[in-house]
Amino acid sequence: MFDGLKDKLNDFREDVEESAEAAAEEADSESADVDTESSTPESGAAAEGRAAEAEAAGASEADEADDSGEEPSTFKRAKAFATGRIIIEEEDLEEPLWELEMALLESDVEMSVAEEILDTVEEKMLGETRKQVETTGELVEEALHDALLDVISVGQFDFEQRIAEADKPVTLVFTGVNGVGKTTSIAKLSEWLADRGYSSVMANGDTYRAGANEQIQEHADVLDRKLITHEQGGDPAAVIYDGVEYAEANDLDVVLGDTAGRLHTSNDLMAQLEKIDRVVDPDMTLFVDEAVAGQDAVNRAQEFNDAAEIDGTVLTKADADSSGGAAISIAYVTGKPILFLGTGQGYEDIERFDPEDLVEQLLGE
Repeated sequence: MFDGLKDKLNDFREDVEESAEAAAEEADSESADVDTESSTPESGAAAEGRAAEAEAAGASEADEADDSGEEPSTFKRAKAFATGRIIIEEEDLEEPLWELEMALLESDVEMSVAEEILDTVEEKMLGETRKQVETTGELVEEALHDALLDVISVGQFDFEQRIAEADKPVTLVFTGVNGVGKTTSIAKLSEWLADRGYSSVMANGDTYRAGANEQIQEHADVLDRKLITHEQGGDPAAVIYDGVEYAEANDLDVVLGDTAGRLHTSNDLMAQLEKIDRVVDPDMTLFVDEAVAGQDAVNRAQEFNDAAEIDGTVLTKADADSSGGAAISIAYVTGKPILFLGTGQGYEDIERFDPEDLVEQLLGE
């Protein structure tokens, strides 16, 4: 999952490491040439003493450069290198950051998200030194980790805790465009909830699409769940309201309400969502889209959030996505978290989205 982006992030780490260390070696070589030209022969003991003094001075001046924020000179950089330190300068990052920007955009990361990642990486690395016990690669990895986590974890909350603490029944309404896996995601989430001891009822608010009742009924039958439906063409808000009443009467924990696939520009369908909000007052509205849709999924999430105020996102087909652009971008763009990833065809193939796990996966070996 997201292997393409993982490879590009690793390329950036290697590029910075190569650039910074090559520059440091060059500075060390230039400094050595100057010392050779200006020096006179010394005894072995005197030479050793000068080397020790230079090492101490190099460490001290490198620390001073870090504290003051001043741009290190070639001489200071060489001294830092002599003591096992490498100082990251702007020219070390220029080309690798450009390459990283292109890699992020090619991976369908939204432009503002890519810029935020680049700014954070540069801020955390510029002027930094790495000591002997670290590597430049580890310094890059730490900066990437923090930058990615900052954008991915926007709005994140504990979904299961919210279910546990909410008054029952909890009503969840699912929305999104046609064909992205809303109905299957509802079935998967019903099973996910059951595994954690929560009962649920499904309510089919997709009342206009031919075959919608039959599709969700198949899932309900397999999972042995109750399904609330009305005749085709009925009022979606009334169906989900009936689902809530059924859950209250039968002491069920969660109502899972399907809705018709729509575009944010479909005025009639968006009006249906508004009516559902008024009549049912759902606890959460979840936007569903495909991870493989990349930038399109990001754009649609933003448009749906603007039109209908979503509470979180479910990304389907995450297992088939090598780019990772939607997973990285949606939370930052909407201010609402990704809550679940669909990772396969089975009912068990859904997992809670964990930003830290995703970052570790992207930066892992």
